[in-house]
Amino acid sequence: MKYYQRVLMLTGIFLLVLASLAACSNSVSNGSSSSNGSQNGQGADSTPYVRSTAGSSTAKGTRRVLFDAAHAETSGNADWIISTSMPDPLKENAHPTREDDWTGGISAWGVALLQSNRYALKTNTRPLTYHNNSNALDLGNFDVLVLPEPNKLFTSSEKMAILNFVHAGGGLFVIADHAGSDRNHYGSDSPTILNDVMNTGSTTRNAFGFQFDEIDINYDNPRVLASTSDPLLKGPFGQAKGSIIRDGTTESLYPKVNPAVRGVIYRKGASAGSEHGAFVTRSAYGSGRIVAIGDSSAIDDGSCSYNKKCFDGWHDPAAQDDILILNATEWLAGSSTNGSFNN
Repeated sequence: MKYYQRVLMLTGIFLLVLASLAACSNSVSNGSSSSNGSQNGQGADSTPYVRSTAGSSTAKGTRRVLFDAAHAETSGNADWIISTSMPDPLKENAHPTREDDWTGGISAWGVALLQSNRYALKTNTRPLTYHNNSNALDLGNFDVLVLPEPNKLFTSSEKMAILNFVHAGGGLFVIADHAGSDRNHYGSDSPTILNDVMNTGSTTRNAFGFQFDEIDINYDNPRVLASTSDPLLKGPFGQAKGSIIRDGTTESLYPKVNPAVRGVIYRKGASAGSEHGAFVTRSAYGSGRIVAIGDSSAIDDGSCSYNKKCFDGWHDPAAQDDILILNATEWLAGSSTNGSFNN
């Protein structure tokens, strides 16, 4: 073999070796990239990471509760808010450990829910809507709506938003007070205002199967129970055996209109299961659930703003309202199929 032929052959072999080495290097590099891709969701668990802290981005299973404050719930001596920081109570105190860490007559309710690590809370300060993307506090972003003794009539569009929200799977907690409890002197008390919501339109009249009675019960400790194992009485927050009335009302039930309606706690002298004398009532409408209670004294924790005079019914030893109200909230949240909490 001539000299130049040997040079050409050796050069060819050298080039083949270089090509082989380059191919191996690319193979290793591509294998590493595939491994990283798998870790980022390609061929592995693609569940996105979400924070689990209540009040931040919603983790799986977090219940989202909207407390209404847009309908004169702080009129007169009332102070039915979880915090003066609205809509986000966490801006008053991001880590409350006691009810007076937030300012409001029902702050104990809010703090207890937050401490369970299962709830995210907001306060509504605007007209209620359902499926309005321009409203960050739209009912579609929540599981439960709380109406704590409103003293301002709801508009027609608000009433339909509430009914549609419940029918689609939302939970509604309505708290009334006694007849004549027109705290802002606008001409309507809370039983009238809440009954008006339930009587919206010809096809949805008395949609929930109960009405608040226009009466004033001065004092009672309702303990007549339809069933001790009712989910409002026996739940994740404990066992409740009764409630209190300190100037309140009751509900009349209409099972022929809505067979899902149930009396849970009745006032003294009433018969369990009766259509009259119910103090705590629950019902269903479409895919959603409703709880009604006839006196705001039961949710009052005594920690109102400095210029308000409150009565501590939340901790009253004659009842277990702190357990009852929280179990009721849990039951209401259990049926929700609404969208994510993105506010």
